[in-house]
Formats: sequence, structure tokens, C-alpha cells
Amino acid sequence: MKEREHTLNERPPSAVDRTGGGVRMHRFKGKLPAHAPRTAGLVAIVAALVAVVAVSSAGAKTTRTSAASVVFMSTQLTPVTEQQKFIDVTLKGFPGSVQFVPANAPSDLVTRLNAEAQAGNGQVSLAGATVGDLETVSDKLIDLSDVAAKLKTAGIPQSLWDQAKLGTNKQLSIPWMQATYLMCANKKALPYLPKGANLNSLTWGQFAQWGANLQKKFGTPEIGFPVAGLFPRFLEGYLVPSFTGRLVTKFESKEDAAAWLYLKNLWRFVNPQSTQYAFMQDPLLSGEVMVAWDHVARLTSALQQKPNDFVLFPAPRGPKGRGFLPVLATVGIPKTAPNPTDAKSLILFLDNISQQARTITEHGFFPVVGGKLSKKLDEGSLALAAAVKLQQAQKDAIASVLPIGLGAQSGAYAKVFTDTFTRMVMNKEDPMTVLKDEGNQLQQLLTAAGAACWQPDAKSTGVCQVGG
Repeated sequence: MKEREHTLNERPPSAVDRTGGGVRMHRFKGKLPAHAPRTAGLVAIVAALVAVVAVSSAGAKTTRTSAASVVFMSTQLTPVTEQQKFIDVTLKGFPGSVQFVPANAPSDLVTRLNAEAQAGNGQVSLAGATVGDLETVSDKLIDLSDVAAKLKTAGIPQSLWDQAKLGTNKQLSIPWMQATYLMCANKKALPYLPKGANLNSLTWGQFAQWGANLQKKFGTPEIGFPVAGLFPRFLEGYLVPSFTGRLVTKFESKEDAAAWLYLKNLWRFVNPQSTQYAFMQDPLLSGEVMVAWDHVARLTSALQQKPNDFVLFPAPRGPKGRGFLPVLATVGIPKTAPNPTDAKSLILFLDNISQQARTITEHGFFPVVGGKLSKKLDEGSLALAAAVKLQQAQKDAIASVLPIGLGAQSGAYAKVFTDTFTRMVMNKEDPMTVLKDEGNQLQQLLTAAGAACWQPDAKSTGVCQVGG
């Protein structure tokens, strides 16, 4: 088995909150405690963190004549190898100094920005995270309408601009990069698709039959999932919404039980090593599996190394539609930023067509800008970009978003889904009993976080309520 980790930058649930499944992250020491003290003590902690930033970002600078630096704290690109690519390749050519500080969990970034806001003095000039995480500190960010105006011709879709407003009517952040999750298959598996099946419009029923056909032909289970990786995102954004059309508000329903029972049936055709897989590109390259689901960043290597061997396609659809999970990362500037001018310049640099092309080639994420990328991308990366667009364009798509407003409960949220999977699919416990037990856990953590519902559930005015 082969492994490599990455996140949009999604980290698996177990690693941070997880964002999804089993990452070994580079940590910088001295992060703020969950309940940081105020006033003088808070200022001291912020000062200590500033020193940490200087240590953590050693070597993370681009050349520049000015002494001022942009301290860029991000929940994305946090694995050490990804940090280095970002520093050495993506930032190359920026006429300024950048200190990149990885936030190993969304709560690290949120706590840091809240502490600097309370202290009235900050060191972070640019913050990068998924929209759901930045939304929790939206009141700490400045309006970036002036930057948005300069990117008016960049071809950024209006839907992304709207998400980047973070639930307000102001442009509090700017789209940076996006990702999603796709299905990938070795072309040798295609002859065994069910009769009449279209790869780009499969149903989950046809997918299971495909798995059965492959196992009959090759004698081994040929489907793979990254259970040690971002698997919770499959459960939350793909499986359940496809069967229920919702997520939290249908968690204890019979439709939800049908989704899990489907997965239980499908698991007969899933490679047992899936419980150990964190990235599916390696099992695909080695031939351990022929069909897999994963984050686009964790399929990139297979597509780049052997573009003629693999094909990407949208996830199958269920009774309610084709559930999928687009992920948008944006960047915002804190009100306490010491260097907002250069931070704005860095935003414009990151949304340049050349740097955007590198989000695919170097980081496995999809650009947010329009423009001609064909001359800047290899064959595998172009296939990845085309597949992402195809999945977004499906008429029966049910788009979800990453959880919003969970804060410290993010890990517990992911655990509800992995525990449900373990109990129902692996241990074969009674479906409704499991859903009732885990539904209670889900409601408790939603209440503790004070989190309202998010897509695909209708937005609620109060705490999101688990339903059946």
C-alpha cells in the first residue's frame, strides 16, 4: 500500500477536527489555548505567538527589499511538502516577503484571529481557510471590495464571489482555490460496466453492479475508499445526500438508513485494505484497486504519472440526486493586519492565471479564475479540471458545503459519521438503533456549537435539528 496526504486542503477528521481523515501535519509550537485569557495575559500570548511565527516561517520568505512581511496563516497546504511547494513554486515571483504559518486545525486560525482582535494588535496580515471556517471570524475581517474590483475580469464565477462574502453583503474574502472529490477508474475496468450504463451518469445501483462484475472477473474486490483519509466527506457529501436530499435534518430517517444499507451491500466489493488507505492515487497506480473515490488532490499523482491509464467521472446518483461536495478556500485580511497593502498585493498575485494554474500542477486544487489554462497544464491536470467542471454541471447535482459554525465540535461531527459507518457497515448493527444513538450525539454537538443548518439542509434560524 502507498500513502500520501493532503487536504482543501482538507484534513481528515482524525487529524485535526479531523477535515476529513488521517493527516500527519507540521505543527508549530505555542498555539493559543482554547480559552485564552484576556487583557494583559492575552497580549503576552499574542506576543509569544509572533515569535513562534518567526520560527515557524523560517525559510518561508520570498525575496524583497522592504522589511515588511505578509504573515499568511492558512488552514490549507499545511502538510510540510505542500508548504514547501507553496513557498518555492507558487510564491516564486511575488515581489514581497511572505511568512507562511500553517494552522493545523481551523480552530488554531480562529483562536489566533480572535486573540489578536481582542488585543487590538495583530501580526497576521492574511488568513486563508475554507469559507465555513472564515465565516466564524467574519466580523474580524475588512471589506475587500477594492480587491474584488481589480479581479473583475478574472473570470471568477459569481457563485464563488457570493460564497466569499461569508454570509454577509460585503466582500469579506476573495476566492483563492477550490476542490472537490471525484471518482477515478482504471480504463481496464470500463468494459465491465453494467450494460447500458453511462460512466458520466451512473446510479449507485449501477456502481454496485459494476463492483460485482469486476470482482467476478478478477477474483478480488476492485473498489477502494480512503477510510484512513477523507472518507467522512464521502459519507457527508456524497452518500447520504444522494439518498435523502438532506443531511442533518434527515439523519434518523428511513431514507438515511437506506443509504447506509446500500453502503453495507457495496462493501462486499470494496478492497479490505481500504481501512488503511489515506490516499487513493497510490492503490490506483499499483493496481490494488481499479475504481476509487477521493479528493482531487489525492488523485493528481495518478493522473499526472499515467494520464492514459485512468478516467475521472462524477460520483453516481441516488434516489434524490447526485450528492457532491465542492470546497472553496478564500483569503481575508484581519482588521488588525499590520500590512494590509502587501496582503492585498499577495491576493492579486495568488489569483493570477499562472499561480492559479499551479494550484492544479503543484497542489491538486482547481483554479477559481477563468482564462486559458491549456498551455500551462499537463494532460492529467487538464483531465482533472474537465472532470471537476463536468461534476459541477450535472443537472441532478446536490451540492453540499463543509460544516459551518462547528468550531471545536468539528472532530466530534466527523466521528458521528465514521462511527455510524463502523457500527452499521462493518459491525452490522441494527440501522435504526445506530441512527438513533448517533443522531443523539449529533444533536448534542450541534447544540454545544450553536450551529445552524448548512447546505444541503435549508438554513435554520436557530440550532440545526436532527430529524427523520
